[in-house]
Amino acid sequence: MTDEDLSALIALEESLWRRETRFDRAYMERLLAEEFIEIGRSGRVYSRSAILAVTDQPIEAKLPLPGLVVREISKDVLQVTYNSRVVCNGEVEKGRRSSLWRKAQRGWVMVFHQGTPYFEPE
Repeated sequence: MTDEDLSALIALEESLWRRETRFDRAYMERLLAEEFIEIGRSGRVYSRSAILAVTDQPIEAKLPLPGLVVREISKDVLQVTYNSRVVCNGEVEKGRRSSLWRKAQRGWVMVFHQGTPYFEPE
């Protein structure tokens, strides 16, 4: 993994938490692999078409993404993990996130994403 790959993956992952890129359909079509699948923080499974169909809405996420780590799985596959902290309906939702990115001809594409809720001890 090069420094360029690392910078690109951080920027791409954070772009998913920015309203101006997350709801730009052309941008998301380039970013998500045809076989993309997500297991959401809720446990629901989302297809690429379901993610592309999400309409514009506010995003209140903490950036930069806390605890972000990029690991090399293979020459052309990288994993990004981080913690998310999102305000939704006035409630803070925390999640442990993992994304798999594959280097394609058009650049890095996301093939898988999973969010798992976590709770800090009080």
